[in-house]
Amino acid sequence: MTDDTSKAELALEVHRRLLEAYGEPTWRDPKPPVHELVSTILSQNTTDINRDRAFDRLRERFPSWEEVRDAPPEEVIDAIRIAGIANQKGPRIQAALRTITEERGRIELDFLRDMPPDEVHDWLVLIKGVGPKTAAIVMQFSLDMPAFPVDTHIHRVSGRISLRPEKAGREKTHEILANLFPPKTYYPVHLNLIQHGRQVCKAPRPLCVLCNLTDLCAYYQQLDPKPTS
Repeated sequence: MTDDTSKAELALEVHRRLLEAYGEPTWRDPKPPVHELVSTILSQNTTDINRDRAFDRLRERFPSWEEVRDAPPEEVIDAIRIAGIANQKGPRIQAALRTITEERGRIELDFLRDMPPDEVHDWLVLIKGVGPKTAAIVMQFSLDMPAFPVDTHIHRVSGRISLRPEKAGREKTHEILANLFPPKTYYPVHLNLIQHGRQVCKAPRPLCVLCNLTDLCAYYQQLDPKPTS
């Protein structure tokens, strides 16, 4: 058995056990791709609740994306302040909307649905401020294309259970996990790994006694003594 085969088997077993623990996950209704792009930029380093509040406030103050693009930066920053680091996110959103306008003549991303996934990814990451995670979220949750977004929870959990090399960064981990898991599992695995990271495999003190992956977990095997309560 090759190392690649054993890693793929480990990935499928992790998926199976996470389904046992959390079931088939469902996220909110899909957003149009521009909406998802902006929402994902807002989500960085904040909670889902504050992301959604900031998105709703932005849309209430500026009913069209053109108005967001052309607004004074301080007004956009004020509208999304609840999401945190608004001084970075506001200009990033406006810059992304300007880039889309320059490339397409208007603010829309539905044309991406007709492109191969690799080309969609490459097109999205050319937008300043859009990295592999943001591109993968837009692809997976808005465009229904195979992509494996990696956030801080997924990066942490995948490292502890050795689905990725210890020193692999988030950008490389996108590629590693996308190659390990079958594309049809991307959606549930992504969401269940996040839930596991939030509820059980926390940083810096994971709740190992509640985890159904301990026999697969290199991090747990190295603990001495093992947690018992």
